[in-house]
Amino acid sequence: MYAVIATGGKQYRVSDGTEVRVEKLAGEVGEKVVFDRVLLTSGNGETKVGRPVVEGATVEAEITAQDRAKKVVVFRFKRRKKFRRKYGHRQPYTELRITKIES
Repeated sequence: MYAVIATGGKQYRVSDGTEVRVEKLAGEVGEKVVFDRVLLTSGNGETKVGRPVVEGATVEAEITAQDRAKKVVVFRFKRRKKFRRKYGHRQPYTELRITKIES
């Protein structure tokens, strides 16, 4: 069984036991998170597609980590003008383990 959830402006295909990195969510490691914006569920030979969400469907997950991604180096320059700027960015994320999908 799998589902498609929407969080942080993105969509993720998840199934039981998988780990997924999403945009940062509030909460501590070990806490439970429930997603009610389920766009699609599939399992037991049937597929339910929501318009825009599947009524009554939820996905439960456990927070396994709150961290920041690898550094992305941003380098700007203008040729022949001696203009250079270098800075980095580390995007925060939340790592989740999917525990239950209810459709």
